[in-house]
Amino acid sequence: MAHKARKRFGQNFLQDHNIINQLLSSLNLSSEQHWVEIGPGLGALTRPLLAENIALDVIELDRDLAKHLRDTFSQSENLTIHQADALSFDFAQVLQSPPQKSHIIGNLPYNISTPLLFHLISFANQIDDMHFMLQKEVVDRICATPGTKKYGRLSVMLQYHCEAENLFDVPPESFNPVPKVMSAIVKLTPHSQPPVTVEDYSDFNTVVTHAFSQRRKTIRNALKKILAEEHFQSLNIDPSLRAEEISLHDYAGLSNILSTIKQ
Repeated sequence: MAHKARKRFGQNFLQDHNIINQLLSSLNLSSEQHWVEIGPGLGALTRPLLAENIALDVIELDRDLAKHLRDTFSQSENLTIHQADALSFDFAQVLQSPPQKSHIIGNLPYNISTPLLFHLISFANQIDDMHFMLQKEVVDRICATPGTKKYGRLSVMLQYHCEAENLFDVPPESFNPVPKVMSAIVKLTPHSQPPVTVEDYSDFNTVVTHAFSQRRKTIRNALKKILAEEHFQSLNIDPSLRAEEISLHDYAGLSNILSTIKQ
């Protein structure tokens, strides 16, 4: 198919078979599994996934590509194609229920990767794991630890929901057209239980968002409208630290204090 990548959809088609094989070898595929592929494009991953006899749903926004996939894989009974926007798609209609959870994979457009990750988190109880090709900078931020420049709101919020593992880098020439940035594969495994206790998730989100809204400020100044000096002292948190120096555990503690004083 002669399909020109559409910039408005952020299309960069994976074409490096070595990278495809490296990714597939990390998936532990078996025929009993159900997978959802986001942004299958021309089917570079779709074809080898189907060869494993898994049940596969694919979500493709581009109507022309969805038609191409239907034509190409018309004989594949284990494939269901959804022409839809993954950002607004109700994944509950395709994901399996526990204990037989689904697996998700995708080469995500850079321009929607972060909001799409947060959308998928809301279905975490139906997801076994997720493997995504993302801009390397985004993967570095997801996996970052406290005290590093990459550590931010994305790190804290995703690590609350998932174990994050940076698997390997993917060079620009692995795609057509060639992007201007390095990519990487990240594996996200939803926690069966969150690693920290959060009394009110909205308060947790509020604390983390406020903390990182002005990164150069101390945590004391960034959160002064919602928390007082004694609240940091009660958790043995140095209020002169900056947001990137505060752990997930301490953010949970601060959010629980906020929940208590709001009651």
